[in-house]
Amino acid sequence: MLPTDEEKTTLRKVAGKMNKVAYLICIVEFAERASWYGVIQVFGNFVQRPLPAGGNGAGAPAKGTQDTAGALGKGTVISSAIKQSYQMIAYVLPILGGWLADVHFGRFKMVCIGVGIFAFSHIVLIIASIPSILQSGNAFGPFALGVYTLALGAGAFKPNVSPMLLDQNPYPQSVLSTLPSGERVIIDAESTQERIMLCFYLLINIGGFFGVATSYLAKDVGFWASFFVPTVVFMLLPGLLWFLKSRLVLKPPGGSDLGRTIKVLGLALKGGRIGRKGFWDAAKPSVNGRTNLAWDDAFVVDVKRAFQAAGIFCFFPIFNINDGGLGAAADALSVMLTTNGVPNDLLGNLNPLIIIFMVPVFDYGIYPFLRSKHIRYGPISRIFTGLLLCSTFSAGWPIITYYAYKTSPCGNHASNCFDADGNSLVSPITIWFTAIPVMLTAICEILVNVTAYGLAYSRAPVNMRGLVSALNLFSTGVSFAIGLGTSYIIQDPFIVWAFGGPSIIGFLLAFVFWFTFRDLDKEEYLLSEHMHEREAVLDNTGNAGRGSSSDITTEEKGLPRASSDPQKTGS
Repeated sequence: MLPTDEEKTTLRKVAGKMNKVAYLICIVEFAERASWYGVIQVFGNFVQRPLPAGGNGAGAPAKGTQDTAGALGKGTVISSAIKQSYQMIAYVLPILGGWLADVHFGRFKMVCIGVGIFAFSHIVLIIASIPSILQSGNAFGPFALGVYTLALGAGAFKPNVSPMLLDQNPYPQSVLSTLPSGERVIIDAESTQERIMLCFYLLINIGGFFGVATSYLAKDVGFWASFFVPTVVFMLLPGLLWFLKSRLVLKPPGGSDLGRTIKVLGLALKGGRIGRKGFWDAAKPSVNGRTNLAWDDAFVVDVKRAFQAAGIFCFFPIFNINDGGLGAAADALSVMLTTNGVPNDLLGNLNPLIIIFMVPVFDYGIYPFLRSKHIRYGPISRIFTGLLLCSTFSAGWPIITYYAYKTSPCGNHASNCFDADGNSLVSPITIWFTAIPVMLTAICEILVNVTAYGLAYSRAPVNMRGLVSALNLFSTGVSFAIGLGTSYIIQDPFIVWAFGGPSIIGFLLAFVFWFTFRDLDKEEYLLSEHMHEREAVLDNTGNAGRGSSSDITTEEKGLPRASSDPQKTGS
């Protein structure tokens, strides 16, 4: 039973629990992200640094030195350009991948296509890292092929896996439920979606933490091991997808709503109320009186909501830049500092570590507490908090860089500082100081990125969910394009400003974001009004209607939790 307006304001809201299929999709994402981050974690050193003097010939440095792993020796500018270009492609191509899924292939098939491309790229990367190929100087060609096919696979996989996961949500609408204690509660659709995406993001970052292992493998064994081990983890994917296929709620391609959306936008623009209230009314059949239009008023509302989501995503490039620095600036800083045997690219993995720790805090602590107090911490408030804190915390990067220059034996040329024998000379400042901004900005990802996944799904017309999800990813591609366009400044002595400039800009834009979109937090959460097919599926499977107390997690019943493992608690 759906709650009344009075019940929405008086009853406690709780999140429904995920089904097993949703958990398995999250594991699919884990395997893909582990293989992805496992290899890209070492790309910076592979390209920037030369084969270490006295090393083992596979890229690993000699024991007991301050040298870092290296292979191609192309320097910071080329390293940054390659890193930004392949990541830009990986986040721009999803627009095509999302559209193809919406129109022709469906989400599951596009995910499988992406997995096939990934398999090819992992094999090529292993070939590029064979010691004999590294030593011959012929590694760049196969490495580039592996890198850019990896980006191509991401274009098919990334825009479709999160919508496919949210298609499994048994609660597209909020419903009433009664706990064993007799308390009547609302199983909240938005909170359930948030829980699903928190689990999804948790598994992303557990996979992302796999870069710790590959960083040590590159430093202690060589790059061939750093590329081989992620490939082994990747091999989980084909079996998981085969098992899931018959168990998924699959959305067949229905023809994209993109054409109708463009026509709706055209009619709205003709109305002449750009930037003012009622801009979209000119496209509504009930307002313009036209009976030959291929949409109704509800579809116009869907289009409006999709464009609002796209506007929100426009603020994400500066957030992504602050969440780790512009281009390869973090890599350049790391080689200036004292490592004492710690791989210089290791500390970036503290980002997923802190997310792994904090996701349960938000899911089982902060969000349930706010719901119990009837405090609405809406998506715009969450994103604003994340944008503001990230720009503030990222100020740590230029401070560390300033003192690294000041204390380096080479002064303002600290990122390429060697003695006569080719050994690295570094600042006495420990690399562990970079852990501070890495960990603090990671918390902001939970507020921004997790919320963005839900917005991309809930605010899109039903046949544009892949495309709108891709627009969210495209904002990340824009940040990498900015990094690529400014790669020339990722060199001494400008690295301070590669960190400091975005921090200042991000702080100002956070307030622009809040004043632009704050009213959206007053809207009630709802999916597209055109989800009749999904509602029919739910009615037939018995998942809709009045909720069962078994669909509520132990924490939100007010009972003690038996285990911190979400798989064991069913949350």
